[in-house]
Amino acid sequence: MLDIRKLKELVRLMVANDLTELDLRDSEQQVTLRRRGPDQAPQVVTAPAHLMAAGFPAPSGATATATAPAEPEPAELGLITIETPMVGTFYSAPNPDAPPFVTVGATVEPETVVCLIEAMKIFNEIKAGCAGTIEKVQVTNSEAVEFGQTLFLVRPS
Repeated sequence: MLDIRKLKELVRLMVANDLTELDLRDSEQQVTLRRRGPDQAPQVVTAPAHLMAAGFPAPSGATATATAPAEPEPAELGLITIETPMVGTFYSAPNPDAPPFVTVGATVEPETVVCLIEAMKIFNEIKAGCAGTIEKVQVTNSEAVEFGQTLFLVRPS
């Protein structure tokens, strides 16, 4: 299994060198990382099914049963998603004693800071990137988040 520290270092190197894709393979494992550009939708890359059976973890959300009712996609509800551009730890406030950057019902603009993502001891401000009202917060404070994971749902204004 890939060490999370190595994965975080790869993400840091991608950001530092402005890379949009990184594909590493050896005889035992494969890692493909893709960064989202300003006008691109995020891409999720999963290992082939035969690799999943060999002990690789299932992608998040893959554990839902086939009989569970499907929730409508945010786009179907007219909502915009704010997603994390990196792997790290989600923080809703600048410090433990401060109020959260945003809460449900808060109005945001494209440059509004909505949270911090800590990666490799560096705190990265995540901006809304859109204008609207926060409809739902999808993660909890101090939760580990993955690249492309939805953090907030926003009703556009």
